[in-house]
Amino acid sequence: MNATQKLEFLIQDHNLSADLKAIATKVIQGERISFDEGVLLYEKGELGYLGALANFIREKRHGDKTYFNRNFHIEPTNVCVYDCKFCAYSRLIKEREQGWEMDVDGMMEIVQKYDGEPVTEVHITGGVVPKQNLEFYAEFFKRCKAHRPDLHIKGLTPVEYYYIFKKAKLSHYDGLKYLKECGLDSMPGGGAEIFDSEIREKIAGDKCTAEQWLDIHEQAHSLGMRTNATMLYGHIEEFKHRVDHMDRLRQLQDKTGGFQAFIPLKFRNQGHQMSDVPEVSVIEDLRNYAISRIYLDNFEHIKAYWAMISRDTAQLSLAFGVDDIDGTLDDTTKIYSMAGAEEQTPAMSTQQLVELIRQVGRHPIERDTLYGVITDFKDVVFETENKPKYYSLPVVE
Repeated sequence: MNATQKLEFLIQDHNLSADLKAIATKVIQGERISFDEGVLLYEKGELGYLGALANFIREKRHGDKTYFNRNFHIEPTNVCVYDCKFCAYSRLIKEREQGWEMDVDGMMEIVQKYDGEPVTEVHITGGVVPKQNLEFYAEFFKRCKAHRPDLHIKGLTPVEYYYIFKKAKLSHYDGLKYLKECGLDSMPGGGAEIFDSEIREKIAGDKCTAEQWLDIHEQAHSLGMRTNATMLYGHIEEFKHRVDHMDRLRQLQDKTGGFQAFIPLKFRNQGHQMSDVPEVSVIEDLRNYAISRIYLDNFEHIKAYWAMISRDTAQLSLAFGVDDIDGTLDDTTKIYSMAGAEEQTPAMSTQQLVELIRQVGRHPIERDTLYGVITDFKDVVFETENKPKYYSLPVVE
């Protein structure tokens, strides 16, 4: 039974409520669901029902294709002027001796370690410190592009940009235009957290507002850059706050079309000021992926970070609307592991990622950052396994 037949069978279930049946009919007909229907899915949608709807949309868009890329992260610092309550990664300025702060040479050393390796993307994000300012990143972007012109720079979030541009007395547009000229190619989706002002004030009150976050993405889109979007879920927010968050993203996407992927980020509760808040279950993770796929009808991709949710949950998510599981990472990120993620040394070889996808009957595609196909691994046979390389990074004791 294919995804369409499963959904049509579901609609015939006499035990399915009329309101859920109406949403399923909308999904089959390709119609947009409303805010209230989004909340209803969270309140009443059982896992099997949500999975059937989300998988129908996923397979209609992408079939069995599942995307990944070969990437590595640079985290220039974990020292930060901001005090987000859910963050186990950063250290405040007064605690900077417990953290790390790279210079441009140090960042370039990481880039150079991948010379000759078939990576296509460097993902840059971290804390916010005054000395890592506009010219700091302009210099790095220029040197990175001069050293390896083909390496896509996916750099920084609106949290960093808001601080940097304000300090430089530049508008969001002018700051991004300058950095694009220096080599910036696209923007990751971090720092969105939850847009609702009351919840945001409680968990991350001193960082950029939802409106500022959205405006920086809008300006990036106006410059022709593609970006991603995230949502931190499973802490003190309610279902209506999740839908509000996605609704604002959906509205901006209607306006610009510049978002590529939506990435739900699971709240992990170790090593920070919100450790008393319990984590949600894997079932809730899968429900959230599915509702994201259903609600965000104008987003092409829903991504799961395997390094955050574990390899097993990432595999399960491929039946709940997810079509991308991110990249090889090569143990170059500490953001998730320091907050208690299952993956404490997040690295997978290309073969491991391909096998992870194949094991659940999906079709692995290596992509570049903009979803151009690099290698179709559907029929590729590996002769030997290439083990991921590990590079030492500063670790907080």
